[in-house]
Amino acid sequence: MTAAIRVTATIPVGRAPLGVAANPRTDTIYVASTGSSSVSVISGRTNTVMARVRVGRVPAGVAANPRTDAIYVANERSGTVSVISGRTNTVLATVRVGRFPVGVAADPRTNTTYVATDSKRVPVISGRTNTVLARVRVGFFPEAVAADPRTNTIYVTNSRGKKISVISGRTNTVLATVHGGFQAAFGVAADTRTNTIYVADGGDETWVISGRTNTVVAKVRVGSEPAGVAADTRTSTIYVTNIGDNTVSVLVSCRGRAAASRSTARCRKR
Repeated sequence: MTAAIRVTATIPVGRAPLGVAANPRTDTIYVASTGSSSVSVISGRTNTVMARVRVGRVPAGVAANPRTDAIYVANERSGTVSVISGRTNTVLATVRVGRFPVGVAADPRTNTTYVATDSKRVPVISGRTNTVLARVRVGFFPEAVAADPRTNTIYVTNSRGKKISVISGRTNTVLATVHGGFQAAFGVAADTRTNTIYVADGGDETWVISGRTNTVVAKVRVGSEPAGVAADTRTSTIYVTNIGDNTVSVLVSCRGRAAASRSTARCRKR
């Protein structure tokens, strides 16, 4: 049985909203508006904008660290990352990272943030000092980043290189490069519960990668032009946005295994 889904609120934010991140600890949502160079701070309780924080030019990616209540915003045209305090809704620091930062992911366990930039490198930001600790060389056009706090591993999609760079958070080096015949490699998400990574290929499939072996174990047919991926680690459910047909595909994990099927009939009983 498919649950009914309805829109409960429509919240006006800044022009051309793109990146979004949620802090479940404070029930707060952060939306980057590329056209207004600001981040809207939304209360998940009231569905209202509580504040607007001015950041750099063309903010794209957003990540939240629930442990420190810090929000990281990649400013594509400024070459910086804005660090926002979730307590005061003010910019604590601006970190210069390199050309065209887009994707960003925070690892709350290590208090470290990873940024995809156009320089074929991933800057590693310390949440303690708000400085770049290292720059990890990856492939062409790094696009999106996902962190798995349980394994201290970071996954970076290289959109033009059609591969995934697997980075060790302990050594800040590339452990493996995953090639799977991708059309491209855009959005990425990690399911920490099953140690599985999901990659949108921009065509009509989502690729399933084992975090244990760093190999492709399945591919799932989704909608047209899949681009974004998000994982609900509590339920091991994966959401894929398909920009070609304006849909979201829902992938459900069966009994703790990787979500390799859209069928939910036998996957809800655990």
